[in-house]
Amino acid sequence: MLKLMLAFCTLLTGSHAMAQQSAQDNLKAYPAPADGMKRLVVYLEPKEEEEDYRVELMVGKTLEVDAANRFFFAGSLEEETIEGWGFPKYIVKQIGPMAGTRIGVDPDAPKVKRFVRLGGEPKLLRYNSKLPLVVYVPKDAEVRLRVWVATPQPLTINEG
Repeated sequence: MLKLMLAFCTLLTGSHAMAQQSAQDNLKAYPAPADGMKRLVVYLEPKEEEEDYRVELMVGKTLEVDAANRFFFAGSLEEETIEGWGFPKYIVKQIGPMAGTRIGVDPDAPKVKRFVRLGGEPKLLRYNSKLPLVVYVPKDAEVRLRVWVATPQPLTINEG
């Protein structure tokens, strides 16, 4: 029984390593970043039901701001397809000026460090562990990732 369990664990580890190697081989399709940009790569873990998952990319900067207001940057996350490969890549060409609410605060109030992200609706991307998730952003930008998952059973809507 112990030998069977060890063989199963070895098989799982080996198949995960092969999937990661395949994803790394696919990275060859992605061009090097342009001047002033950086390329970030995420390898997502395989899931049983990947269609139930989505990935949210949050691009922004960590800044010291007042605690009372909400801030955001102008800019957009765009999806492009790599010609000849069909793989998606995500690009933020520039992070525009920062904007925010204008709640009056005490000028002597201490500043807080916050992640200020691009404004607008979050963009949820398809979860795909077979390809790397590649994002090109300006060098001074940060990228954070959030994984969303659907409930296992859809909810029934009653007539009202």
